[in-house]
Formats: sequence, C-alpha cells, structure tokens
Amino acid sequence: MAALICGSLAFDTIMNFEGRFSQQILPHQLHILNVSFLVPSLRRDFGGCAGNIAYALKQLGGEPLPMATVGTDGQEYIDRLAGLGISTEFVRRIDDSYTAQAMIMTDLDNNQITAFHPGAMMQAHATRIEARPDIRLGIISPDGRDAMLQHAEQFQAAGIPFVFDPGQGLPMFDGPELARFVEQAEWVTVNDYEGKMLCERTGWSPADISRRVRGLVVTLGAEGCEVWIDGQKEHVPGVAAEQVVDPTGCGDAWRGALLHGLEQGWSLARCAELGNRVGAIKVASRGPQNWVPPEAA
Repeated sequence: MAALICGSLAFDTIMNFEGRFSQQILPHQLHILNVSFLVPSLRRDFGGCAGNIAYALKQLGGEPLPMATVGTDGQEYIDRLAGLGISTEFVRRIDDSYTAQAMIMTDLDNNQITAFHPGAMMQAHATRIEARPDIRLGIISPDGRDAMLQHAEQFQAAGIPFVFDPGQGLPMFDGPELARFVEQAEWVTVNDYEGKMLCERTGWSPADISRRVRGLVVTLGAEGCEVWIDGQKEHVPGVAAEQVVDPTGCGDAWRGALLHGLEQGWSLARCAELGNRVGAIKVASRGPQNWVPPEAA
C-alpha cells in the first residue's frame, strides 16, 4: 500500500542562537521590534513537510508518494529522494521559481523563529489526485493554499481516506474552510497551539471535532499527545529523548509514524505511541532527515 503525501519540499537553512529569545525580545518594545541574533552555526538541510514525512515513512518500511513542487534549484532534492528509494512520480518541477526555503533559528530553549519563502510550492495545486488501486491512504500537510483546498476535495472524490494536518498553514483558512477540511478528512492532527486555533475558528471543541472524524490527535511535544475518539480523550505519554539536539522536523517524523501505523491497521493510540518514540529519536539528531528508525516498529 502506498501513501500519498501532499505538502512542501523545501531547503531548510538552520541556525542555532546560543541564547534565549525571551532575553532579547522585550515585550514592551514589540511595536518597534529591531533585533539581531548572532548565530555561530549554520547548515542547510533537506526539509519541507512532505519530504520529512516521506523520509520518516520510508525509514519505517512504508511506500511514500510525495506530491509536491520544486523550483529550478530542485534537482538536488529530486536526486536525494531517488537515492532514498522514494518515488518522485508526483514531484513537479516549476521552471520560473525557487524551491521553497525555510530559514529556522533555534534558541537554547528549543524555541524557534522561522521565515518561509513558498516559491514553487504555490503551484502545487497544478498536480491532481486521482483514484489508483495502490494508493490507500493520504495526508494533507502544509502546502499552497489552493493545493490544500483542492487536494482535500480530490482525496474525497477519489475515495482515499486522508489525514488533515494543517500545521503552520492553518492561519490561511477561515472557520468554514477549516470545518470543511474536517468533514472531508478521516483523521486530524494538530499541535496544542494549532488545536486551540482550530477550535476557535470552527467553534468546535476537541470532542466535537473527534465526533466528525475517526480520530483527532493533539501533540504536546515532550508531554506526548492527546488522542480523541468519539468525544473521549486518552493521553499517550511522551518518550524521553536521550539528548535534545534539534527539534526541527519532529512533528513530521511523528506524522510519518502515524501513517505507518494507519497502514498496519493499528489503533490511533498505538500509532501515537510509535510517533512519540520516533519523535524522541529524531530530536536527538540534527536536521529533519538524518535520523534512523527504532529497531522494532
């Protein structure tokens, strides 16, 4: 079984600030914010939600099909996916754009400030989803606005169950649009902040949302996650990382584990347990696509 992963392929420029943002950003001076951070270390990684989720699913033995766009500078990423044995069938190259770029700065408390240039991602809606016997599962992760809207419709029309994972793309949509996503999806995944925004904009509580889908998961970082099914909440404890090196891509690694578990027919709680394990492994590695899977998935 293959999983269609709709989202971005991006190059991540990752910087470490050897201090705390809270000590540099003064709340009473936000109206004239002008700050500079010295970042002694800098590296460039392969990233983007679709790429990170596909990497995680492949590491766990799945067959990811990333559906994404890259720009004129994207051949390196296409070669990277091919080298990992990940299909690039649904990766489209846009000749007049750059590949999406994320500039991510992390402080000593693992808080992050990110600037994102979407580039070719804004043309992701040009690729359509069609029913195919080997595609039995999908996910909509942050992508171009039109792509997220149209791919949700196309998943539903094709009869392919999918996870709605709005991530940092959630603020692009109003309440009725988010409600429509929920009604089309089989599962919803958000972090705690996104979950609060989703509830605020739709007017639904987590229990309400969980009654409209097969399951809602709210991830809580090191604290694990909440699994909501039919209005009932179950807390799945977090897994302590051996060391905290880099949180970039932890959520995507978790979602790759979710897809792996769903492919196996596992309960949502069991999927979440694996996701928590994988997230703990990823946070101990630098970059979103450099970790290795647990011995037993």
